[in-house]
Amino acid sequence: MGSFKISTSILLAGIAFNGLAVETTGVVQVNYVLADGQQSWIDSGTGILAYSKNGPTVQQALVKLSDTLSDGFSYSLVANYYQLGEQHLGISQGQLAYKPLSNSTVRWRARAGFFYPKMSLENVDTGWLSPFTYTQSAINSWIGEELRTAGLELTVFSPGRVRRSAWSWEVHGAVFKANDPLGTVISWRGFALHDRQSLNNDKVQFAPYPSVVEEDQVFHPSYVEPFHELDGHMGFYLGAHLDYYKQTNLRYYYYDNQADPLAVSNERLYGWRTKFHSLAVQHKFNSSTRLIGQWLTGSSAMGPRVTYVNFDAAYLMLSHKIKKHRLSVRYDHFKVRENDAMPADKNNSDGKAITMAWRYTLDQNWQLGVEHHFNQNRAENRFSLGEDVAVNQQQSMAVIQFRW
Repeated sequence: MGSFKISTSILLAGIAFNGLAVETTGVVQVNYVLADGQQSWIDSGTGILAYSKNGPTVQQALVKLSDTLSDGFSYSLVANYYQLGEQHLGISQGQLAYKPLSNSTVRWRARAGFFYPKMSLENVDTGWLSPFTYTQSAINSWIGEELRTAGLELTVFSPGRVRRSAWSWEVHGAVFKANDPLGTVISWRGFALHDRQSLNNDKVQFAPYPSVVEEDQVFHPSYVEPFHELDGHMGFYLGAHLDYYKQTNLRYYYYDNQADPLAVSNERLYGWRTKFHSLAVQHKFNSSTRLIGQWLTGSSAMGPRVTYVNFDAAYLMLSHKIKKHRLSVRYDHFKVRENDAMPADKNNSDGKAITMAWRYTLDQNWQLGVEHHFNQNRAENRFSLGEDVAVNQQQSMAVIQFRW
C-alpha cells in the first residue's frame, strides 16, 4: 500500500541511454489575476476558484520530453511547476507506448505508465492543457485534481481512410491501481474550476469542515493524496471513440476504480468506490468554429455509507477562430447530492458558471490572452464554518504564454 510514485531518475536515465534526439516541448504561462475575495480551496478555503489574491502568478510551466524508439515503441514524460498548491514541482504524466506497424483495417496499440484516459475533447493541448480557455470546465478540473491511470491501456482502432469510409472508431480498455481516494474532493468540497493538475505525490487541500476533521466525526485530514493504493484491487475503464471525418467526434467512457470503501491508510485516507459515465462530443461547423460539450454522471461511496454522493456535471463551449484570434465561451453546470448515513456531514453542493476567453497568437512561440469567469455556487457545509452557503464568485486574468 501507499502512494503511487514514478521514479523520475529511472525515466530520465532511460532517455539519456536512448542516445537519440529527444523532442522537448514546453509551455510557460504567466498571468495577472483580479481574484475573488472568497478564499480558495488551494488555500484551505471554501472558494471554488484557484486564486485568492490579486497579482502576478506563474500559472503553468511544463516540459514534455518524448521520443520514438525502434520497433513501434515511444515514450513521453511531462514535468510541471506550479506556484500554487502543496507540491510545486513534479511529474503529471509519464508513459511508454507501443504501436506496431500494420496494414490491417483493424489495428491495436497499448500504453503503460501514469496518464489520463482520453475522455476529454477540451484538454487537447500539450501537457493536457486546454487551447480554448485558461479556467477549465468543472469536469476536467476535477479529472486533473483526482484522476490518473497508473496502469495499462489497450486500444483497438480502425482508421476510416484505410477502409475508404467517413467513419473511424476506437475501443479502449484499461486496468489500473493507485487511485483509491478518487471522489474525496468533489464529495466534501464539490466541483471547482481551475487548471492546476495534481502531481504524482501531491496533496489536494480543502477547508477543515468540522464534520470531516473532528475526531468524533469522520476524522479525516483536510486534504487528500489522490494517487494511493489502499486495497490491492484493480480498477478499470472502458471507452469508445467514433469520428466522422475530422468534423464530428464522440467519446464515451465508463470508469470504476473498484476501491474498497472500508479501506483506510495510516494517514486516515479512505478508499472511495467511485464510478461514472462520461460522454463528450465535438462538432466543427467549419475550420474556424466548433462546439464542444461533455456530460459526466456518477457516484462515490466511503465507509459503510458514511459518505455517499451522486454527482453530475456538464458543459457546452463555443469556440471561434478569426485569423490569429480565438474567442471561446463556455457554460458549466454541476451538482453533488448526498444520500448517506451522516446527516451532520452535509455534502450537497451545486453551481453554474460562464467563462469567456480571448487568445491572440503573436507567432509560433508567443500568445496573449484575457479571460473573465463568473459563477454562482452553493455548498451546504460552509454553514459549519460560519460562512454563507451561497456564494457568487468572479475572476479576471491577463495571460502571456511562451511555448517551444
